[in-house]
Amino acid sequence: MDQHPNIAPLQHLEYMRFALSLAQASPPKPTNFRVGAILVDEAANRILSTGYTLELPGNTHAEQCALRKYSAAEGVAEEQIGTVLPIHTVLYTTMEPCQSRSAGNVPCVERILDTLSGDSQGIKTVYIGVKEPGSFVAANAGQSKLEQAGIVCVHVPGLEEEILQTATAGHRKF
Repeated sequence: MDQHPNIAPLQHLEYMRFALSLAQASPPKPTNFRVGAILVDEAANRILSTGYTLELPGNTHAEQCALRKYSAAEGVAEEQIGTVLPIHTVLYTTMEPCQSRSAGNVPCVERILDTLSGDSQGIKTVYIGVKEPGSFVAANAGQSKLEQAGIVCVHVPGLEEEILQTATAGHRKF
């Protein structure tokens, strides 16, 4: 299993700092944001899984990688991950989850909402470092869609500049 930092309970800024360090492992590209994500059992203060943009094969997003890795570790299909997530699972992500993707890719918002399907406990809180800039999507309504479904979205202030610098590395600067 991966080594994770020892972060005290409810230290949201420290979890976001760790997510930022994951984002920095993502290769800079002009067509992707470099994002880091962490699934945490908040009640046990235990990191369940981590992910970053393009960590896994394909055009994978950070949240997608974290969810896919956890479902694989638990031996369930990604669509069934909500059935094995601890009751108090939260998600930290350096950038607001996407609400739309290119053909054939499930948006991260839908992946998060799918954790709530059926009798699943799912992810009920998402901690966000920054809103998605309008580089690829004019106005990402990912946070709004999550909130409409009853998921609490919390902005974690303090790292916005570093997150945006990391996220946009590889993008053309005008």
